[in-house]
Amino acid sequence: MKTILVRYKVKPELADENQRLIEQVFAQLARDKPDGLRYQSFRLADGVSFMHLATRGGEADESPLMKVEAFRAFLAGIKDRCVEPPVQTEVKAIGRYDGL
Repeated sequence: MKTILVRYKVKPELADENQRLIEQVFAQLARDKPDGLRYQSFRLADGVSFMHLATRGGEADESPLMKVEAFRAFLAGIKDRCVEPPVQTEVKAIGRYDGL
């Protein structure tokens, strides 16, 4: 498994548009249900910072997200929306608890 954390900050006037594009990604994921992917996205308390956490299983070199049309549409304008560009970091899980 490989887990990637991405964090960035958008222009205040584009924060709602960024969220709308992310919501479209989740709508397509709900419809298509791609295998081998765990994906979460967060809007931070400042309202303009976003964080994405994607985990893919198996040995695939490319994330299943890259096959999602709505995700590619989201990526298409990300540089223009950002004031701080996306920083991608590979992370390793230590543990997980789902008590909700």
